[in-house]
Amino acid sequence: MSALRPGTTPPSPAGTFVLGEASADTGTSVSGEAPATAEAARRSGGPVRSAGPVITELRLSAFASHRGAHFPIGPVTLFAGPGGSGKSNALRAYEALARLGSGDPLDEVFLDPAGCVPEGAAADAQGRRGFRIGCTTEGPAGPVRLDVAVQAEPTLRIVGERLTGGGETLLTTALRDPGRSTVQAAWHTAGTVPVTRAPLPDDRLGTALLPLRVAGRTEGQLQVLAAAEQMVVALRSVFACEPQPTRMRAAVPPGDGRLRRECDNLAAVLERTHTQCAVRHARLVAAAHAGCSGPVTALGVERLADGLLRATVGRGAGHVTPVGRLGDGELRYLSLALVLLTGPGVLAVDAAGEVPSAMQTLTVLADGLDRDLDGRQLRELLELAVSIGAAGHLRLVGTVTEPRAVRAGKMPGVTVVDLEP
Repeated sequence: MSALRPGTTPPSPAGTFVLGEASADTGTSVSGEAPATAEAARRSGGPVRSAGPVITELRLSAFASHRGAHFPIGPVTLFAGPGGSGKSNALRAYEALARLGSGDPLDEVFLDPAGCVPEGAAADAQGRRGFRIGCTTEGPAGPVRLDVAVQAEPTLRIVGERLTGGGETLLTTALRDPGRSTVQAAWHTAGTVPVTRAPLPDDRLGTALLPLRVAGRTEGQLQVLAAAEQMVVALRSVFACEPQPTRMRAAVPPGDGRLRRECDNLAAVLERTHTQCAVRHARLVAAAHAGCSGPVTALGVERLADGLLRATVGRGAGHVTPVGRLGDGELRYLSLALVLLTGPGVLAVDAAGEVPSAMQTLTVLADGLDRDLDGRQLRELLELAVSIGAAGHLRLVGTVTEPRAVRAGKMPGVTVVDLEP
C-alpha cells in the first residue's frame, strides 16, 4: 500500500492505481490551549477522557484544496481561515469517512468525486485520477490509523486501504484487476497462516466489513477485530448539523422526535425533550435565555388546528412568541444548543447500536458554526460544548470565520486549527 504513503509517489505497476504525489506538510498552525483543558480536567489535573473511541487526527493527503495535510482533532476543534482555505473541505472529508465507516456505498458518499481530486492533479497513463484521506483513532486498542485511496475517474472505486495499529499492518487492500469490481484484501492472522487473503467489494470500506469476515480465532485476528471495531465506532458516532432557519419556521407533524440534520423538525423534538428529558430541557431553556434576545423562561410547543406542531418561546407573565418570529441567528443558536445538549437517542445519527451508549462519544460536525451568530452566541455555544464535553461523551468540530477564531482560540478547552496560507 505504498500508494497511500504521504509525500511519495512509488512506481505504478500494471493493475495498480497511484493517486499522485502529495506535497510536504502544510505547516498548519494550532492555537488555543491543548484539548485537555476542560474544566473537569483542570479540577482533576489530568486530560479529558473520552467515553469511547474518538478521532484524534484527520489526514488529507490529497483531497480538494489540501495536500499532505494533517489536522489535530480535540474535544472542541475549530477550523479557521479565509475563504477558499479549505475549512469546509476538511469537514467534508471527515463526514465522508464517517459515512464510509457506517457502511454507506462510495457513490452515495461522494456525489461529485471529481470535485474531491486536488486541482491540477494529472491523470496517469490510463486516465485515472483520485484522492486520499485518512484518520487516527484513540481508544482501548491504542492508536489506530486508517488511510483510504479513492479513484474518482474514470470509475469511482476504492483502490487501496490500510489499517494499522499496535505496530502491525492489520489490513491492506489493492486493486489488482481493473476489470473486476473488487480489491484484493489481506489481513493480519498471526496463526499458522500469517495473512488471510480474500476479495472485497471496491465500493465499500473494507475496515467496516472486517467483523463479518474475520473469525477471531487467533491473537492476530482478535487484534484486527479490536482495531476495526474501534475505528468503526469512532467514525459512526458522528452527527453533521446544518440548521436551516427558513425550514425551521414551518409547523411540523408530531411524532418525529429525532432531530434531523437541517433541524427543520425542531418543534417535534422540543415536544419530546419537554416530556422526556426534563433536566436537559431545563438546560436548553437556560441556554436560550443566555443567547436569545429578550427573556426566555420556557420553550414549548403548541398544537395547531390542523394537528401540526409549532415551537414557542415563553417570555414570562404568560407571553409566548412563536419560534418562527426569531431571527436566523437565534434559530441557529437554539438548534445548535439543542444538538449539544442531546445525544444519539434524540439526534438522527446512525450510532453503533452494538456498543453501549456509555462507551460512545458523539462528535458534532458544524460547518459555518458562527454563521448568523453574534460573538455572545458563539461564546455561549463553545462554553456549552466544553462543559458538556468534559464528561467525555461529546466533541464538537466546526468551522468559523477569521475574526471569531482569534477570540475563540483564547477560550479554555478550544483548539483552533489555522488554515491561513
